[in-house]
This record gives sequence, C-alpha cells and structure tokens, in this order.
Amino acid sequence: MKKFIEVHLGSHSISHGYDENNVEVEESVSVKGFSKKLVAVDRIKSLSDKHLLTDYLDGRWIYWEYQEEYNELRKLLLED
Repeated sequence: MKKFIEVHLGSHSISHGYDENNVEVEESVSVKGFSKKLVAVDRIKSLSDKHLLTDYLDGRWIYWEYQEEYNELRKLLLED
C-alpha cells in the first residue's frame, strides 16, 4: 500500500471537537486556489465528491476541498 498520495488541496474546515452542548466547534479556512501536498494515506479517513477528510493533531479532523476528480483520487487510494 502507498504511504503518501499527491493531492491539490484548497479551502478547509477544521473540526475541533464539541462544546458543552454537543455542538461541533468548527473553524473555516478559505484560500484562493489549490496547493500541491503529499498526504499520508493512513491519515485519510474518508473521501466524498467534494471533501477529503483527514485526521489532525489532538483528535481534530480536517475537511479539505480538493482539485482532482473523485474517481482519480479513488483510484490512487485503491492502487497497491
């Protein structure tokens, strides 16, 4: 299995967990365009049509927008 994949990532939302009322605490980060990044495959938790979900420090999650087509990333993740 691959250890890393190259992806163009853009704006993202960081989930910091939940408050005392069980409401998700979320931080949105907007950027112009996309940046090429190497992402560790073992940090990827989910892939949807619009977002790549990865884990982050201290139990946080990041929902990334990505530039590639869904099927392109799916193929990269499923290759040996």
